[in-house]
Order: sequence, then C-alpha cells, then structure tokens
Amino acid sequence: MTDVLLTTTVGSFGKPEYLQTARNAFSRGKLSESELTELERKATREWIQRQEEVGLDILVDGEMYRGDMVAYFADLLEGFRNGGLVRSYGNRYYHKPIISGKLKRPNPMTVEWFTYAQSLTRKPVKGMLTGPYTMLDWSFNEAYPTRRDAALALAEVIRQEAEDLQAAGAQYIQIDEPAIHARPEEIGIAIEAMGIVTQNLKAKTISHICYGDFAAIYPEVLDLPVDQLDLAMANYEYRWLDLFDEHPFTKELAIGIVDVHKHELESVAEAAEGIRKGLKYVSADRLYPHPDCGLKTRTVDETIAKCRVVVEAAKQVRAELKAPAAPTREVPA
Repeated sequence: MTDVLLTTTVGSFGKPEYLQTARNAFSRGKLSESELTELERKATREWIQRQEEVGLDILVDGEMYRGDMVAYFADLLEGFRNGGLVRSYGNRYYHKPIISGKLKRPNPMTVEWFTYAQSLTRKPVKGMLTGPYTMLDWSFNEAYPTRRDAALALAEVIRQEAEDLQAAGAQYIQIDEPAIHARPEEIGIAIEAMGIVTQNLKAKTISHICYGDFAAIYPEVLDLPVDQLDLAMANYEYRWLDLFDEHPFTKELAIGIVDVHKHELESVAEAAEGIRKGLKYVSADRLYPHPDCGLKTRTVDETIAKCRVVVEAAKQVRAELKAPAAPTREVPA
C-alpha cells in the first residue's frame, strides 16, 4: 500500500441479482437464514476480489448483509420496533424505526462480517457503522425525554460496537453521519454523541457526510471528534472547498472525485484535477480520494469503472508529486 493519496470507497456496493433474489425469498420464508448468509458471504468475497483487482488501498466489505443503513442496526438493537414505510430517496423505501424502549446492544452487529472480510485480504478493511445522530434523526423517538438523551443512548451502544471492531483488528472505523446537517442547530448534539463513540478508539476514525447543506455546519463540524471527514465533492463541483478558504480545514479529508449519482464515467484527467483541488488544502498524506458516496445504486460494471478512475487518478497525481520541479530560468539582466 502506498503512503500518500490512499484510495478507498465510502462502503456500500450493489448487491448481485442472485443475492437480491435470495433476500426476497428469505423475507417470504422460502430460504433459510444459513442459506442466505452463505450467499452474502459469496457476494462479499466477490467484492473483496474486485477491489483487489482494481487496486484500491483501503477496502470495505460492501455491506452485502445490510439493507438500509439505519434499519439494519435498529433491527439488532433492543429498544427499537419497526415503524411504517417512508421514502429514503428515489424509489427506495424503508421501515422507519421507532425508539420505543431503553436501548441495548445484545450482541455485536458487524464484527463477524468485518472479521470475515479482513480474512480475505492483506489490505486493511474498514469497520463501518451508522453514527448516533443519524440513527436518531432517521428514527422516531418515543422513549427518551429529549433528542439529546436519545442520541447519547445510541452513542453508548455504537461505542460498544466500535470498540469491538477495534479489538477485532480494525485499523479504520467509519462512523457515518449523513444526517448531521439536517438540523444545524443540533450540531452540538452530534459532536457530543460522537465523542462518546470515539473516546476509547486508537483506530483511525472517519465520518462520512454526504449530500446536504454542509455550509450550514461549517466550521463547527471540525469539532466532530474523528480523525477524518469524508465529503462528497464531485457532485457539488467542489464548492465545499470554498469554505476552507474562509476557515482552514483541520482534519484529514476523504475527497469524493467521482459522482456516484451519474451513470456517466468521469475521465482520469477530471478525477485527477479533483485531487489537485484537494491538495490545495490538505497534504497528500492526509488526502484520501474516493467516490462521492456509497455505490449501491450503480451496476457492477459502473462501480468497477468509477473505482478504477479513482485509482488511476491517484497514481497520476502521485507521479506528479514525485517528479522533480522544473528548473527556474533566470531572466537576463
């Protein structure tokens, strides 16, 4: 693995057709849990292999065993029950969870999947969790007196999972907060809750923040107690970088250089220019190129192509950084 401009992805990949079919069969009672798990493991193996072949530096398990990023955890925590269907985006719906009792984590929720994925590769695999503020904002709260109380309770159970991931060998732990700018007046709650999650972690901590009004929480979001902020940039034509001119960016930056909501494939030159934009604000050892967001909405071929563009763009800019500077020509007197 190279030392600078480490490439990665946000975390989710599209599920193969055989797995989608199996998940539907399982929901109808036509497939056993063990049969479904074996197919989820197969899909995980396939995505680890694809990431290796493309040449990404920091890998993910692809979330073959997850559906919605909030509902997955809510289903495994005590204190939640299912609510009605709501639209998350496009034509995708999920059962919005309801916090109906005291929250408790009976068992680890992602550790076994992390361990399995890491066993398939010598490259580091990220542990990936949904953050406490997003868990709160994308659920209904009927059990805790305030939203802050609910967020801090969620932070406690997510902290347990993060610490177990670290104990299992995770060098990178990503705690995603895509809802953090939904209510800018609550940024303090999100920061406080994240502090509970990361307080005992030695692993590198990351938080993905994607589409929304990032300017409404900047620069306050720099107080979020993680090492790295993972930001969608290509989709916004890198406008968020303008904020860094007004107030310096102080963390590592995972910079989105290809747009996952476009079928069109960016050129390597376009993606490389995105990296160069980021290098104006963050040194190469603190800049991590990647796609804007999760790739689960893209086909397998589109995903591989976009990841390959990221890898090739990073190679190009690394070569530029190693190249000797052109000699300065003296102007005759």
